[in-house]
Amino acid sequence: MGTHTQRRTDTRQRIQDVALELFAEQGYEKTSLREIAERLEVTKAALYYHFKTKEDILISVFQDLTGPLDELVAWGEAQERTLEFKKELLRRYSEALNQAAPLFRFMQENQAALRDLKIGELFKDRVHALLGVLKDDSAPLPDQVRCVSALFTLHASMFLLKDLDGDFEEKRLAALEVAVDLVTQAHQRA
Repeated sequence: MGTHTQRRTDTRQRIQDVALELFAEQGYEKTSLREIAERLEVTKAALYYHFKTKEDILISVFQDLTGPLDELVAWGEAQERTLEFKKELLRRYSEALNQAAPLFRFMQENQAALRDLKIGELFKDRVHALLGVLKDDSAPLPDQVRCVSALFTLHASMFLLKDLDGDFEEKRLAALEVAVDLVTQAHQRA
């Protein structure tokens, strides 16, 4: 039998999962706390115990799913900028994005709402920090663009490659291969 904290964490996770599901299905703006509570089969008061607003739910999801990105940036800042480091950074980032797939689905389906929410800026800040450890500001512009393109190749694998043949993991690994090729080209020219 779980502890009170474990049960509360499980409830929090269920709320996050259901909210993301509804945000992706109906849109962030069109989803109410009442609908989230109904889908969970709990009262609004029970939902309010954990989260006061939809944005509170979304921020908690963002923080839980992007924690690995913060760890990756911290790890990257402490590394020597070798080609092997850059390849490992991209591999780890690809895995972190894979873990954050529900958040990316939300972001893809709710781009307009993101402009008005804090998490849009927070995510952009994290991507810029990651890019800061991947690219060399003194490199020629085409090589800097290759590094930027490598990150966005991995982002594209989250939602733009859905129409290509192959399962999700095959597409993720193909995108990682292309991202590594781009960074390798940039690194070799430096």
